[in-house]
Amino acid sequence: MSEATDTLLRPFRLKGLELKNRIVMAPMTRGMAEGGIPGQKQADYYRRRAEGGVGLILSEGTVVDRPSSRNLPGIPFFHGEAALAGWKGVIEAVHGAGGKMGPQIWHTGSTRAGWEPEVPVESPSGLVGPDDPRGTAMTEEDIADTIAAFARAAADAKRLGFDVAEIHGAHGYLIDQFFWSGTNLRTDRWGGATIAERSRFAAEIIKATRAAIGPDFPLILRVSQWKQQEYTSRLAATPAEMTQWLLPLVEAGVDILHCSQRRFWESEFPELDGEEGLNFAGWAKKLTGAATISVGSVGLGGDFFAAFGGQGAQAAPIDKLTRRMAKGEFDLIAVGRALISDPAWVRHLEGGADARGFDAKDLAELV
Repeated sequence: MSEATDTLLRPFRLKGLELKNRIVMAPMTRGMAEGGIPGQKQADYYRRRAEGGVGLILSEGTVVDRPSSRNLPGIPFFHGEAALAGWKGVIEAVHGAGGKMGPQIWHTGSTRAGWEPEVPVESPSGLVGPDDPRGTAMTEEDIADTIAAFARAAADAKRLGFDVAEIHGAHGYLIDQFFWSGTNLRTDRWGGATIAERSRFAAEIIKATRAAIGPDFPLILRVSQWKQQEYTSRLAATPAEMTQWLLPLVEAGVDILHCSQRRFWESEFPELDGEEGLNFAGWAKKLTGAATISVGSVGLGGDFFAAFGGQGAQAAPIDKLTRRMAKGEFDLIAVGRALISDPAWVRHLEGGADARGFDAKDLAELV
């Protein structure tokens, strides 16, 4: 094992969470939960990653108790007796293999199109993107019920024995639609001209969730600048705007910011610190003091969007990653596609073996 690789394999501790290494399995939509209920194949899928040495597993997005919270069939629920029993089986399998895990709690907002048309989708202003109407604007009652649903789901995660919970606030889904000026045109307390004003919905979810789980259960929030609706979108054009966006969320109760980039090695503000400057997770840590997870095409050549077109990716060196982690730029690194094709990716890293790449055909099954 090289000294550089060893930086990824150091333990990490936060509150009661103790991880054996700094490697996180990124949440990745698989959409194979029949009827929304996770079962044995999901338990086996996550167990294999625990056996493969992943420090912390984050589940695929699993949705809260709202009528239109998921955008595809096969996405699992995180509510209801049957689904929660299924998730209980998942966490027991992961713990049995010595792993740690949290669910990614989700509401897909107005991103659904053409599926379950009898159930209208909801969003801040009835938009899926700038000037792109879809669904209905949420009422005060809708917003209150959604906040309560997130808190209830996180409390269920704790009750079932999960080690952490992650709230999905990125990629153009519901919470991110409140952040984004292109989809949040509200003139009440849930909107506003500034990112700080538009962050109120997320802050209230976090406050309610923190109250439901108590002070010691670790809470992660996933955030992104880019959206699936607009890859070049930026919520924060400057560090000052990023502080206005993220610091209130940390103060509301977030322990770890999971900062999604398309390419983790890219500088977030190159005009300030150059092409080798801090990435998104680095700036988030600097500005808020919170622990951060970085993510974005780790261990592979090519952007992850290519996977949606059926393209695989070759394994790539991780020297850029280990250099940044050795400097303490961020605390944890999330690995996505590489872990879809190779459950033992971490074991290969530990042993100095060549890593496998990503084969797009593996998206069709739970390898």
